[in-house]
Amino acid sequence: MSQLIVRVGDFTFDARFEDQLAPKTCSAFRTAMPFESQAVHVRWSGEAVWLPLGDFDFGVGYENHTSYPAPGQIILYPGGISETEILLAYGGVHFASKMGQLAGNHFITLTSRLERLPELGKTVLYKGAQKVRFEAA
Repeated sequence: MSQLIVRVGDFTFDARFEDQLAPKTCSAFRTAMPFESQAVHVRWSGEAVWLPLGDFDFGVGYENHTSYPAPGQIILYPGGISETEILLAYGGVHFASKMGQLAGNHFITLTSRLERLPELGKTVLYKGAQKVRFEAA
């Protein structure tokens, strides 16, 4: 059963929270829902889109963090060396910024239409920023 819907431009995905692995991050994000932003293509991390959030503070530290999210995994970088951001992997990723390697909290996993992820990545790369919305299912 899907816990949330993730919309990026014309793409829609079912998703689940990783409550067992990242309970604090999931709880903090739920309080911000529905959450809206814009996705742009990453610059240093490989095949991913990211939501730059500046100094937005979710009030969480590291939990279930990784520098190598798999396609369909969504991570939250809570800020520190670089700005707060959310990253959605659509292919191979080594999460980084101009300051070097970063790690983000894997807190959401897409559960449907993963075959469309490469198309999503190319859309953001070649057509520019896309609206993003996270909402309860």
